[in-house]
Amino acid sequence: MELTDKVILITGASSGIGFELAKVLAKEKCKLALLNRRVNITNNLAEELSKLNLDVLSIKCDVTNKEEVQIAVDQIVNHFGKIDIAILNSGISGRSSIEKFAHESAKEIFDVNVWGVFNCVKAILPVLKKQDSGIIVGVSSLAEKRGFPKSGIYCASKAAVSILLESLRVELKKSNIKVLTVKPGFIKTPMTDKNNFKMPFLIDVHKAANIIVNGIKKEKRIIQFPFPTVFFSSLLRILPDRIFELIASRT
Repeated sequence: MELTDKVILITGASSGIGFELAKVLAKEKCKLALLNRRVNITNNLAEELSKLNLDVLSIKCDVTNKEEVQIAVDQIVNHFGKIDIAILNSGISGRSSIEKFAHESAKEIFDVNVWGVFNCVKAILPVLKKQDSGIIVGVSSLAEKRGFPKSGIYCASKAAVSILLESLRVELKKSNIKVLTVKPGFIKTPMTDKNNFKMPFLIDVHKAANIIVNGIKKEKRIIQFPFPTVFFSSLLRILPDRIFELIASRT
């Protein structure tokens, strides 16, 4: 699929994967709508990309607020006339034992990672159905495979995202709307910089963004990487529960 002149919405565009995706997609001569709570950062990015003769919108939007999401989608459609691809990338993490996890922190992870995707899908889907075309790209994680120690809330939120996107893909199978799920392993971003544990097969964010964009071009249902992490996480997924629990408790 050719991406030139496609209208692409990106949530969580102020840092990490979202920020890098915007720069990679700019090289494809796309029209971009950058959504994020920290709009000062996306304003600067939009101004920088506009110098390349690109049409770029920066919109303040908290994906946990359904009214803000709807306003942002309306603004994009009013400006560009359509949405070709929606990359639902907003996400946060947190690591702690369940015993020590604050209710507020756990709720925020689910609000952003799960309800944020749901709110965006609810606002975007009527636009795509009216167009009878479009692609929804949801960013999940390979952490969805199992309940890793001290990451239960994050893993559960990403598992919920993957299942939600899978269900949507089935619902839209007879339409001209595609649903792609991105499942990265560890990527070097400000979010993972906070981790105080070993992250095997950590990859550069620019490389990750290019893998995602290439996957979108090919309209791959599942875009997962890097291969070693995909392999080992898939292996863990099929292990008997007792064996997984034994291994996980020792790491």
